[in-house]
Amino acid sequence: MSRDKKNIFKFAAIQSDPGIELQKKFGLNPNELATFIFVEGDKYYTKTTAALRVAKELKFPWNLSYFFIIIPPFIRNIAYNIIAKYRYRWFGKRNACRVPTDEEKEKFL
Repeated sequence: MSRDKKNIFKFAAIQSDPGIELQKKFGLNPNELATFIFVEGDKYYTKTTAALRVAKELKFPWNLSYFFIIIPPFIRNIAYNIIAKYRYRWFGKRNACRVPTDEEKEKFL
């Protein structure tokens, strides 16, 4: 959210009503909470494809990571799944979610 300087993206927690509605729209299981979903128009992307499509729209150096889109998703997603599995061990876990500012709240559906 903090890297979206152009205010391109809108956000929804996947457990929220808008998040569940989007998942149903695309035939996704709203009980599957283990992925990142990016909706662009009438298409959706998950895992590394979603992350790379978002990164493409961010400023340097984040947009350079879009280069990895050339790697087949089944290979990229191995790394994604490993990071997802160990992220709290590597990066720590907070006791509470960060509360968005009033400006950030406008970015949520």
